[in-house]
Amino acid sequence: MMTPLLKVLLLCISPLTLYALDNGLALTPPMGWLSWERFTCNIDCAKNPDECISEKLYMDMADRMVADGFKEAGYEYINVDDCWMDMARDDSNKLKPDPDRFPSGIKALADYVHSKGLKLGIYTDCGSKTCAGYPGSLGYYDIDAQTFAEWGIDMLKVDGCYAEPTDMDQLYPQITIALNNSGRPIVFSCSWPAYQVDAGMDPDYTEIAKHCNLWRNFDDIEDSWASVLSIVDFYASHQDELVAAAGPGHWNDPDMILAGNFGLSYEEARAQFALWAIMASPLLVSNDLRSIDPKFKALLLNKDVIAVNQDPSGIMGKRIYQKSNIEIWKRPINPMTRAGKYSYALVFFNRRTLGGPVEVSANVGSLGLDNVDCYDVNDVFSIDNSQKYCPSDNITLTVNPSGVRMLVAKIINE
Repeated sequence: MMTPLLKVLLLCISPLTLYALDNGLALTPPMGWLSWERFTCNIDCAKNPDECISEKLYMDMADRMVADGFKEAGYEYINVDDCWMDMARDDSNKLKPDPDRFPSGIKALADYVHSKGLKLGIYTDCGSKTCAGYPGSLGYYDIDAQTFAEWGIDMLKVDGCYAEPTDMDQLYPQITIALNNSGRPIVFSCSWPAYQVDAGMDPDYTEIAKHCNLWRNFDDIEDSWASVLSIVDFYASHQDELVAAAGPGHWNDPDMILAGNFGLSYEEARAQFALWAIMASPLLVSNDLRSIDPKFKALLLNKDVIAVNQDPSGIMGKRIYQKSNIEIWKRPINPMTRAGKYSYALVFFNRRTLGGPVEVSANVGSLGLDNVDCYDVNDVFSIDNSQKYCPSDNITLTVNPSGVRMLVAKIINE
């Protein structure tokens, strides 16, 4: 029998220590498509029938994901973002979709997406309203989690507008509990630390990693190179605490992949994709798959970059060198030998925008690749054969402005 003292102690323990997310999902970073950056809150279907937030948009993207090889490459989520809702809940206090833009309902949309072998994500907010002013989930966490489960939702993004950052340590774990009790495994994407960072707080990443499968840490990405660089700099400056929190089932989310939109050159898009892979980030692209340029499509389907991103060890990479606008990033990847030695992925990143390509040279051993005799090194963006490098050798590469060279260095033999 529980003693009175033990009862009191249990009541004093924070819910953070009693309830952790229990879904067994996102063992590698989620991959898919998300509507927000490209289509934002366009609800004018009369004027923009092909670009408004509607069931047609998401069905179109599901079709393209399958037909164009994205599903086969590992992209599996079609994610609805803000502005899908009606402005009021129904008579049972359940969320409901806008009847004009989602006439078939969300359950029917989920069924369609599932029929394609894909998964459906949806959006809500932990506060009283979403960022666009639609009904939030505050006070309705259990009802909403059950509703999403009944609809067949596979991923839930929970934003943090209209909630106090100081309350989020209590609010987001309540959503975790509601999802655990929903009866359906649903990947939980939260914005918990992003709002706390913006408020000047220090997020508790140890606790956040217990309650969310992925979490936003910083500002919304915009379709610009400056935005990408600001996110990269945030991650580099906080990399020790972020690396410690990341791993199978719980990932830092630097936001959407922009390749195929308007703001990034091909070199810049390739740099973002490579850096997101090194950082073990979710690969959620936000573009129009119906009209994407073939070279950007090929980039997003690069199997070697995806393999780095999806590496089962789940170790987030770090920036290991920074000087004169040249950076080197490194991530341990499988195969790991019986002696505990990793292969590695490397990104050589040229942030310069003036002049032509820059020659970068680095000693293999100085990069930390010194625990085996030699490595088989392959450039993931080149069709050239791999080369053998040993710790005493130098790797010399030419890197374009605002561009990257990405290498995979696999252990040859011990």
